Amino acid sequence: MQSEDRNDFTSVLGWDVKWSAHFTRPQLSDAGPVPTLVLRAVRAVRSLLCLQEGRLQGLVGILEWGQGPGRVQAETAANRICKVLAVNQENEHLMEDYEKLASDLLEWIQRTIPWLENRVPQKTMQEMQQKLEDFRDYRRVHKPPKVQEKCQLEINFNTLQTKLRLSNRPAFMPSEGKMVSDINNGWQHLEQAEKGYEEWLLNEIRRLERLDHLAEKFRQKASIHEAWTEGKEAMLRQKDYETATLSDIKALIRKHEAFESDLAAHQDRVEQIAAIAQELNPSIPRSPPPTGGESYNSPSVNARCQKICDQWDSLGSLTHTRREALEKTEKQLETIDQLHLEYAKRAAPFNNWMESAMEDLQDMFIVHTIEEIEGLIAAHDQFKSTLPDADKEREAILGIQSEAQRIADYNNIKLSGNNPYTSVTPQIINSKWERVQQLVPKRDHALQDEQSRQQSNEHLRRQFASQANIVGPWIQTKMEEIGRISIEMHGTLEDQLSHLKQYEQSIVDYKPNIDVLEQQHQLIQEALIFDNKHTNYTMEHIRVGWEQLLTTIARTINEVENQILTRDAKGISQEQMQEFRASFNHFDKKRTGSMDTDDYRALLISTGYSLGDAEFNRIMSVVDPNNSGVVTFQAFIDFMSRETTDTDTADQVIASFKVLAGDKNYITAEELRRELPPDQAEYCIARMAPYQGPDAIPGALDYKSFSTALYGESDL
Repeated sequence: MQSEDRNDFTSVLGWDVKWSAHFTRPQLSDAGPVPTLVLRAVRAVRSLLCLQEGRLQGLVGILEWGQGPGRVQAETAANRICKVLAVNQENEHLMEDYEKLASDLLEWIQRTIPWLENRVPQKTMQEMQQKLEDFRDYRRVHKPPKVQEKCQLEINFNTLQTKLRLSNRPAFMPSEGKMVSDINNGWQHLEQAEKGYEEWLLNEIRRLERLDHLAEKFRQKASIHEAWTEGKEAMLRQKDYETATLSDIKALIRKHEAFESDLAAHQDRVEQIAAIAQELNPSIPRSPPPTGGESYNSPSVNARCQKICDQWDSLGSLTHTRREALEKTEKQLETIDQLHLEYAKRAAPFNNWMESAMEDLQDMFIVHTIEEIEGLIAAHDQFKSTLPDADKEREAILGIQSEAQRIADYNNIKLSGNNPYTSVTPQIINSKWERVQQLVPKRDHALQDEQSRQQSNEHLRRQFASQANIVGPWIQTKMEEIGRISIEMHGTLEDQLSHLKQYEQSIVDYKPNIDVLEQQHQLIQEALIFDNKHTNYTMEHIRVGWEQLLTTIARTINEVENQILTRDAKGISQEQMQEFRASFNHFDKKRTGSMDTDDYRALLISTGYSLGDAEFNRIMSVVDPNNSGVVTFQAFIDFMSRETTDTDTADQVIASFKVLAGDKNYITAEELRRELPPDQAEYCIARMAPYQGPDAIPGALDYKSFSTALYGESDL
């Protein structure tokens, strides 16, 4: 606190003063004449100045030393006055804030208490719920800020009193009625009214809810009952039984019995409606409700209840009268009903028979053989043999209906026109019978047309089968002969090649027979013939076999040509070729023209190879690079010729390039063009990769990777 005061004084003087305890207290009488206003201010703050006595003495000493005794004392007095006035102004501002805040808070409390003490109930649930919602808004929205204001008011009051006490001022006394105790009393009154108001609201809402529940229950049950009774009196008064048939009368009686059961069941509802109306009488108002309120009152409830009870008595009387009339009419129609029942029993199965017959006569049929269409024709002939008996049954059924109509006309009974036991009228029976008579000849023509078509299809089947049974075995025989030719050795390879080409020409010359078969197959497809019991060969089998035959002969010719190329390139004699073929055929136990790995291992061992697994795997990678698991004769010849003849290798080509390159590890384009023909030099230049060794020069080419790529040992 002393440090702050010292800073205030030094800031006023603009000096950096060093305070010391030996400065003496200044004397106001030394400053000369002092204005009265200044003297009053000095007296007012004398007590405050005593607290700062040591510091003031030091300040006065400095002032006297710097400017003289009169000037220093006057400025000191002015500073004291300014500080005292500032404190006084702040206190007055706090007092004014307190007065305004207290007035606003008391005015809000006095305005709110009458609203909370109002216990006048509303007449509708919506209004009471709105009051409850307003009260909840008061709790959530309006009251919390006032609680904060009350708390802030007490804090301001305590702060003001503390400041007045520290500045040696008298305590603050608020205006009358605005004391903190007055505000607390008013606040307590507010909370008491608030507590009772909420309890009253909840009780009143419960009462209105109960009243609404009873009224709604009465309205709902009364509405349900009135809806149920609507049209019932008119139904009971009608005389629909006077023109009804016996079955209608029986149905009406059963319907009336059901109504009587329903009427008895509704007795409890009527009693409940009366009980609810009696319970509502003491609770609901007798005067009409206000606009927008619930549409019920005591007189309207009683009137509605009385109307329901009177209507209930009327329904009971009408129910008894209608039952007597229905039972009397029932006996008068029993005789006619027996005839109608007999008609229905015989008309229904006859009608079903005619419908079934029409359906069968119009049924679409799909047959594929002569036997199937002959079976349909036999079934149709059997159906036609039953038509005379069916016509007799039709006449008997129509006679029953005529007898019932004669009796009704004789006794002046008005019939409804339709048999109550069936919807099949004599007109329907006659109409369907005529339709059956029309469909029979149409069915005859359709069956005869289909029979002709099946006879034509059978001819196509036999025609195709006779040709297919010749072509199929011929293809199979040729396939077997080609297989024997490819395995057996007769004469030189040139003789075999010539023989195979002649054999191929004979196969090509057989193509017209396949074309004839294709034409016959097209006719079969156009006729929608899907099976042929006269042959096991289909056109698809013939096509596949023919394609395999052409492929096999072409492949066999190619194998012989490759054998000739291999023989000529490797210098293999005819005797060696025959030995290779004999050895291969010996171990080709399945006679397929190829052998599996076990048979091939046995073949190599027989030729003098000492095989370990590594060596055998190396050989298999040569003869079977695709890992198919079989070794062909051509692969066997290639391997044997490679093993028995001298062939170029990648190392030999690399050595040749090294000679051209002057013993360097690379070669240049100029050297290639100088040493090789132009086309071969350009071929090498286009495919050789740049040389990447440490001794490389611009334009150097890698002939080593090129050479290994030529023999499949690396990629170009």
